[in-house]
Amino acid sequence: MTGSICVLAEQWRGRISEPTYEVLALGRETADSLGVPLTAILTGSGARDLAQTLGIADTVLYVCHPQLAEPIPQPCAQALAQALANRAPRALLVPLTNISLGIATLLSIRLGAAAINFCTDIKVVDGRLQAVCVMYGGKIEATVEAAGSPAILGIWPGVRPADKGRAERSPAIEEITVELEDSPVRLKRYIDPEAGDVDLTRQDVLVAVGRGIQSRDNLPVAEELAKALGGAVAGSRPVIDQGWLPLSRQIGKSGLTVKPKLYVALGISGAPEHVEGMKDSALIVAVNSDPRAPIFNVAHYGIVADVMETLPSLTAAIEARKVAAHHAP
Repeated sequence: MTGSICVLAEQWRGRISEPTYEVLALGRETADSLGVPLTAILTGSGARDLAQTLGIADTVLYVCHPQLAEPIPQPCAQALAQALANRAPRALLVPLTNISLGIATLLSIRLGAAAINFCTDIKVVDGRLQAVCVMYGGKIEATVEAAGSPAILGIWPGVRPADKGRAERSPAIEEITVELEDSPVRLKRYIDPEAGDVDLTRQDVLVAVGRGIQSRDNLPVAEELAKALGGAVAGSRPVIDQGWLPLSRQIGKSGLTVKPKLYVALGISGAPEHVEGMKDSALIVAVNSDPRAPIFNVAHYGIVADVMETLPSLTAAIEARKVAAHHAP
């Protein structure tokens, strides 16, 4: 494992998370560029069978302990520090999600290693690892080189397609046990959110609103567009936080992940937290008055204009097309 690239495999409720496979794809590219092995590290208790799904890695290191049954940052960081102590990897890539948030930072403190979060890519330049990361809600992109090893890199979801991180072969599995201190944090139970009035994950069309719609009173204009398109209205976190829409309508890192056929983003700046939840939509149309808004980096079509001036015209045009199609011979 000396000099290898490692990836922390997230396991939650008996499954490997989708972002794990995205990070594995990036890890495979990075390891191949350096000419070193790729190792997946799976922590858990009674979760060894999950290692079989990590075949893109050359080796899976399964770290077993009862306190690792759930992904609680403190015991996970403690276990990883023991597992990596004598293995000297080049870097550890950690999926930066609600499941593993905090592990990278806690681990870097234990190892005295550099930690870089919000990484959207990794480049190998003259044998050195350079992390591309975002700051200030995606408004600044920086290329950072970590000093020393291992470099602890928190990888933002969406870096690669998850399918590229899957492989049919069975990897070699090495199981180790660790000695952990009692954790002051314990998981008592999972509380699932109440089901919303509309299941946004099943909608083919979503019209998502951000602060650009200016006030709750303008929501009916967005609802008219959603009705014309045969879809539903969703929102970004600022809209939800202000109480304009219920939590069940929130798209993004702390809300829902959706993949509709059409996603219309109205007055949404495009912070990474929001993009994480909608980036895989088949067609993304964005309307924003700021031509430099990050949402235009993921949109297939963009309209630089005031949302409230554009919405009525857009809805009218769609209704006119529907009427024309209905009366066509």
